[in-house]
Amino acid sequence: MKHIRNFCIIAHIDHGKSTLADRLLEYTATISQREAQAQLLDNMDLERERGITIKSHAIQMNYKVGDIEYNFNLIDTPGHVDFSYEVSRSIAACEGALLIVDASQGIQAQTISNLYLALEHDLEIIPILNKMDLPGAMPEEVKDQIIDLIGCKREDIIPASGKTGLGIPDIIQAIVDRVPAPVGDPEAPLQALIFDSVFNSFRGIIAYYKVVNGEIKKGDKVKFINTGKEYLADEVGILKLDMAPRSVVKTGDVGYIISGIKEAREVKVGDTITTVGRPAEGAIQGFEEVKPMVFAGIYPVDTDDFEELREAMHKLQLNDASIVFEPESSAALGFGFRCGFLGMLHMEIIQERLEREFDMTVITTVPNVSYIAHTTKGVEITVNNPSDLPDPSKLDSVEEPFIKANIITKAEFVGPVMSLCIQKRGIIVNQSYLTSDRVELVFEMPMGEIVFDFYDKLKTISKGYASFDYHQVGYRKSDLVRLDMLINDEPVDALSSLIHRSNAYDFGKKICEKLRELIPRQQFEIKIQASIGAKVIARETLSALRKDVTAKCYGGDISRKRKLLEKQKKGKKRMRQVGNVEIPQSAFMAVLKLD
Repeated sequence: MKHIRNFCIIAHIDHGKSTLADRLLEYTATISQREAQAQLLDNMDLERERGITIKSHAIQMNYKVGDIEYNFNLIDTPGHVDFSYEVSRSIAACEGALLIVDASQGIQAQTISNLYLALEHDLEIIPILNKMDLPGAMPEEVKDQIIDLIGCKREDIIPASGKTGLGIPDIIQAIVDRVPAPVGDPEAPLQALIFDSVFNSFRGIIAYYKVVNGEIKKGDKVKFINTGKEYLADEVGILKLDMAPRSVVKTGDVGYIISGIKEAREVKVGDTITTVGRPAEGAIQGFEEVKPMVFAGIYPVDTDDFEELREAMHKLQLNDASIVFEPESSAALGFGFRCGFLGMLHMEIIQERLEREFDMTVITTVPNVSYIAHTTKGVEITVNNPSDLPDPSKLDSVEEPFIKANIITKAEFVGPVMSLCIQKRGIIVNQSYLTSDRVELVFEMPMGEIVFDFYDKLKTISKGYASFDYHQVGYRKSDLVRLDMLINDEPVDALSSLIHRSNAYDFGKKICEKLRELIPRQQFEIKIQASIGAKVIARETLSALRKDVTAKCYGGDISRKRKLLEKQKKGKKRMRQVGNVEIPQSAFMAVLKLD
């Protein structure tokens, strides 16, 4: 056991985690030249296309230092704030972390938040200065920033380059010297923490775990503590580039188990595996529940596909434990799911994955956050969907979730960033200069305001230099109203939203104008209205397509024409009563990109 090292790689977006992992795999000869490719651990097409890591990937490397052979279990993690749950799970399975900082960009917001996650779990931090080969690298300045942040010695920081392979031997040596071996009792009853799982259509569900105490053998009868279900361990093994079967996985190792589980609901990330013969006292503690930040409805385009969508969502939840969903129905879209995501990028990725991996084309409704409504009778209601909000006459007050946002930016962008945050109802709490050129701004602002396009705008006005990280700070009272969209006096529940009263008029007007562009014209007039309760605050009219019915009347008496026009008028009136308006998918999405 003292020759095992479990560590993960943490950093901000684009600081070179996956590239450095590639070099480590090549240096330890875990992969051959033939298998080598860039971002080797990112095995999803989507990850390669976008150049981002979405999933954490675990792999074992064996390497001899001196005469001793070491087992390195490496987990490469994502950098985006939307996938921070993946990072927290990876950290729970490790004893050390490589903290990578880009030598040309310095420390950014996600660097700090991922570092705090690692420190909470008492991990040994090895700071690495990456991208040293870039002409814009500022090693000395960035080293000062790292020393300020974690208080290490200057000589502890390892200069490296994921591109050229500089510093890789030093990193390996530092892992051996500084990362502690896992602590656990090989003689105790088995306790293994599940930190990930995948669905395989031939073998059922494969769970990945780290053995904390005891050992797991092939053919053991095992039990999952949280669900109470029992299985036979058909195959156990460790994670190389592919899965490598072993007869036993010992204390401190990271491995997989195949036990023919068919139901996705039976495997929970954070659950503990133990043996039936010698069960452990209790489950492993310290695994946090995920807190979804953005809620949106996902509906199948064809209502008959509802059950298929449910299956797809369950399989996706295995692979991405941070998605939360429950069934709901909408008058406009039929049956679907109310889903909780960690952010807008997460929502986009889930939608992409549903289409690619499961061939499900879905409609996504306007994202929102969850509110707490207090009725006049003193009842508290959690509102995840705008249509759940009680009638204004029965409503006493509404509370909305607030966040504390940390924005790190260059000094020249402070003005635009502040005006953006204030426009989004933010209140500045603190402003501090980290260096002469880098400012940290701390705001308190409503969660609902950052759901739509805040991050994109922040990136635009700061030319990509601002980094953003946030956490929730509870609920506060707010003057919120429900804005309903009516089309021909019929409310479209998928377009309704909860919004602050001060923004309602502008927002309503913009949506009406946008819908007028997007809804195809019919043979009858369509009126598009935005209303708060019974009060209409904006209206647009989509004029009718008119068929020229008098074209065939050539000359002759005017009464012939009048007769035809009267007939057309009656037909139009009847059509308006029975005609319904199809709203295209682009209209639901356009609401997100209003500005």
